[in-house]
Order: sequence, then C-alpha cells, then structure tokens
Amino acid sequence: MRIHFSIPPEEVEFTAIRAQGAGGQNVNKVSNAVHLRFDIAASSLPEEIRVRLLHLGDQRISKDGVIVIKAQEFRSLEKNRAEALRRLELLINSVAVTPKARRPTRPTRSSVTRRLDGKARRASVKAGRGRVDE
Repeated sequence: MRIHFSIPPEEVEFTAIRAQGAGGQNVNKVSNAVHLRFDIAASSLPEEIRVRLLHLGDQRISKDGVIVIKAQEFRSLEKNRAEALRRLELLINSVAVTPKARRPTRPTRSSVTRRLDGKARRASVKAGRGRVDE
C-alpha cells in the first residue's frame, strides 16, 4: 500500500545559493542551487510518519529534526527547486509504508546439521595445520 503525501508550500523553506563545481562564469554570478529546509516536528505529517522520519538514519536530517536537501544539478533555479521537492517527497514516501512485523522462525534440522558439519570440516582443516609430532 503506497501512500502519497503532498507537502504544503508554507512548510518548506527554500534558499537560493551558489552552486559548486564546474560551470564557468555562470557559477560565479548566479545563485541557482537550492537549499530546501523542512522542519519535521512543525509539519502537518501524521504522527507515525514524523516519528519514523526522526528515527531514520539519514544524513540529511539534522539533530534538530530538520531535513536539509541541496539541489544543484540543473542551471535553472526552478528545476533545482522542483528536484529538491521531489527528493523530499521520496524521503517521506520511503517511510510512509508500514514495515512488516518480523515473525521469528527456527532453523530447520537439516540446516543446523549442514552448519555443524561445515564447522567440523573447517576445524579438522585447521587442526591439520598444527605442529607435526614425530
């Protein structure tokens, strides 16, 4: 079950910055890259999704619970803004799916036997490497 969330524009803050890397004079003159900031705690997202986002180990989420996304692959400010929004929606949709509960299982008898046989075989190989007594 895939749920799509639309983010209200007033909850997202955009800042135009200068892009890094190659691009010639255009990079030095124009601020076309975008920093997107999205405060998870102050958002209108459902509580369970906010909690999952805050517990996500993503480097784009700061300790304060703010998602910071930098988009600079296009020369157009509008395209970079749209790309940053797309990445934010991907991040939110990735935690929107409820994770399946894990049901603990036991290994089969044959898999346990195979594992122990392999360990015994390896132990005999290693035992054969010791010092030889005459």
